[in-house]
Amino acid sequence: MRKRSRFKRLLIGVVVAGVLVAAGFLALAWKPAIAPIDPPAAASFPADLVARGAVLAGAGNCASCHTVKGGADFAGGLPLATGFGTIYSSNITPDPDTGIGRWSEAAFARALHEGVARDGSHLFPAFPFDHFTKVTDEDLTALYAYLMTQKPVQAAQKPSTLPFPLNIRLLQAGWKLLFLHEGVYQPDPTKTAEWNRGAYLAEGLGHCGACHTPRNALGAERSGNAYGGATIDGWIAPALTAANPSPAPWTQDELFAYLRSGASVLHGTAAGSMSEVVHDGLARLPDPDIRAIAAYFADIDQAGARAADTETAIAKAAAASARNIAQLSDPDAHLYITACASCHYSGAAMPLAVRPDLSLNSALSLDEPTNFVKVVLSGISLKDGMPGVMMPGFAHSFSDAEIARLAAYLRATRTELPAWTDLETKVAAIRQETPAP
Repeated sequence: MRKRSRFKRLLIGVVVAGVLVAAGFLALAWKPAIAPIDPPAAASFPADLVARGAVLAGAGNCASCHTVKGGADFAGGLPLATGFGTIYSSNITPDPDTGIGRWSEAAFARALHEGVARDGSHLFPAFPFDHFTKVTDEDLTALYAYLMTQKPVQAAQKPSTLPFPLNIRLLQAGWKLLFLHEGVYQPDPTKTAEWNRGAYLAEGLGHCGACHTPRNALGAERSGNAYGGATIDGWIAPALTAANPSPAPWTQDELFAYLRSGASVLHGTAAGSMSEVVHDGLARLPDPDIRAIAAYFADIDQAGARAADTETAIAKAAAASARNIAQLSDPDAHLYITACASCHYSGAAMPLAVRPDLSLNSALSLDEPTNFVKVVLSGISLKDGMPGVMMPGFAHSFSDAEIARLAAYLRATRTELPAWTDLETKVAAIRQETPAP
C-alpha cells in the first residue's frame, strides 16, 4: 500500500513537471500577431530610401529565392529543397491578401530579426533569419520601403512537404532556442572599418554562410566550421577559409574581381546559384562594399600568409598547359585539345582572363568533380560568367565516359591531388540531375 502511494506521488510529480515544462515552452514559443495595416502608398516612401533599399535587396539576393524562374519578381513560390522536405518561398510583394501588403514595418522587422511572421507564426529556418537578425534597423527600414513599392502580385503560399511533426511551426521555437543568436552585428574593434563593413554584409544580409557553411543534423549551420564549404542546389559551395584547396589564394583583389565581374583570372568563373548572387544581387552594390566583402574573406582565408603560392601556382599552370603539345598521342590529351584547348590554352606566361587556365580553376581542386562536371555538361551562359564570354555545354556531344576521361585527365595533369573515383558513375548521376542546356 505504501509502495503504491509512493508510485502515485512520483507519477503525479512527473505529470506536473511535464505540464510545467510544456507550459513554459508554450509561453516562450507563443508570439502575438501584429495588427494588420492598410497597405501604404508607394509614394509615401522617400525615393532615396527606396533606392537604398534596392541596393540592400541586392545584397540579400532577395529576388533569387523569392522569384520563380519566369515569374513575377518577389512573388515567391520557389521550391527550396532541404534535408527534411521542400519549402516554398513566400510572396514578399505588397499584395494585401497573399503578400506583405498588410505588414507594418514592425512586423517586417520582427520577421527578419526573430523569424516570426505578422500573424505570430514561426518561420522555417530556410528563411535565413539567423543571418538577418544582424541587420540594422536603419537598413531594414530601407529594405521595407523598397519592397512595399514593388508591384503587388497575388500569389498564395504553397504548403511545404515537411512531414509531421516538423511541419508544426510552433516547434521552430525550439530550433531557435538552440541556434538563433538574436542581435544586430557588433563591429570587431580589432579590425578595420572596411573589414567590419564586409563582415556586416557577409554575415547579415548577404547570408554567405547559408550556402558555404556545412549544416548539422537539425539543419543549422555548424558554428565551429563557419564557411567550411557545403553542398547547395547540387553544387559544391567551396570553403571560404584557409581550407579552400585552390592552388592560388583568394586575395582581396581576386575576390573583388570575382564578386564584381563573375570571374577571377586565378580561379575561374561563377556558375550556378553563385552566378545569380554576383549578377543579380551584388551587382547593385557599389565598389567599396564589394571590396569590403573581399577584404573580410581574404582575411578569413588567410590569403596574406599564402601570397607566395600565387607565383608558384602560375608557373605550374604554364608548365602543365605546355605539356599538352607533347602529349598528342595520348587519347585523353587529344580529347582535351580538340574540345577545350582552343579556348583554354594560351601559351602565355601569365594567365589570361579570356582564356581561363584550367590548372588554376577551383573546380579541379575540389574533393568531388561535381562543379567541373556540371560546367562541362551545361556550359557557362553569357549572363552567368564573365561579361561577353561564354562556354558551350557538352551534354549532347560528350558521353558520360568521355566527360569522365576528361575529368580524370585534367585532375591528373593540372593538379597534384588524388584522382577522383567512380567518375563515370558520378557523371551519369550529375547528368540526371542537371537540366539540359
